[in-house]
Amino acid sequence: MTSRRQGNYIAISGGVGGAKLALGLSRVLAPDQLTIVANTGDDFDHLGFFISPDIDTVMYTLADLSNKELGWGLAGESWQFLEALERLGGEAWFRLGDRDLATHVMRTALLRQGATLSAATGQLCSALGIAHPVVPMSDDPVPTVVHTKDGDLGFQHYFVRDHCEPEVTGFEFKGIEAAHPAPAFADALAADELSAVIVCPSNPFVSVDPVLHLPGVMDAIHRARVPMIAVSPIVGGRAIKGPAAKMMAELGMPQTALAVAEHYVGRVDGFVLDDEDAGLESAVQDLGMETLVTNTIMTTLDDRVALAECTLDFARRIGTGNTK
Repeated sequence: MTSRRQGNYIAISGGVGGAKLALGLSRVLAPDQLTIVANTGDDFDHLGFFISPDIDTVMYTLADLSNKELGWGLAGESWQFLEALERLGGEAWFRLGDRDLATHVMRTALLRQGATLSAATGQLCSALGIAHPVVPMSDDPVPTVVHTKDGDLGFQHYFVRDHCEPEVTGFEFKGIEAAHPAPAFADALAADELSAVIVCPSNPFVSVDPVLHLPGVMDAIHRARVPMIAVSPIVGGRAIKGPAAKMMAELGMPQTALAVAEHYVGRVDGFVLDDEDAGLESAVQDLGMETLVTNTIMTTLDDRVALAECTLDFARRIGTGNTK
């Protein structure tokens, strides 16, 4: 791939929304210019398998294997394993498709043989023909715990099993104080050619915060003196995908893109708003952030590429004048 652009970039991604922009960036930047860092706070052990939902969503999206109707899992999936498991009285609430199961079997086997999550992810990406590096935020476990009025829940139990119904009161990333950025993530942060860090449109609380709260990550971004750009996951007061808006309401926050920008104050230099939220631009600027207003609804591949191009141009305009 020949890129028309200079510099290297880090993209921080959660699941479906983040993966869409990661795909767009991969169509604009060469593999040696882009490191995609996936949230691993959602990872968990289930039925003896180690499952990394956000890594898998990014991998399947980049490999053009994802189920575009559901937004997660593999296209052309079947469910015979899950149906048989349910007949036996097993836990069938987490949707493991027959083809998807192979990913979890392979990852679990590699980890049990002593591979790091980074190495296992690299092997899976290579097998799927993915050229751009997809790396976990950390090789250390940092499971997200959702505090709710009904008690503490692992993220997947809250998100999938309980359908996000319990009222959220806060979040915890267990073990994060002792965790380290994955080696490829740390290397990308320290690279002389780093031009910007792009936060893809992902849940700020459970997809982005685990990455940015890893010890050393924000310090490395400050040392690099490069802009960090966030694309709002909230458009017109609604989350394009996932429970972000519901979480904001339960935490006493307005369900707006401005509230997301406020959450990122002191960390983000540039904020991308959807055209629908153009009226919030001056309020975001009052927070000390540069702004870009454009279409952020990524329905087609052309939408993903267009948003990637606009975001990269925005990052370049902020450029080396960043003085964090």
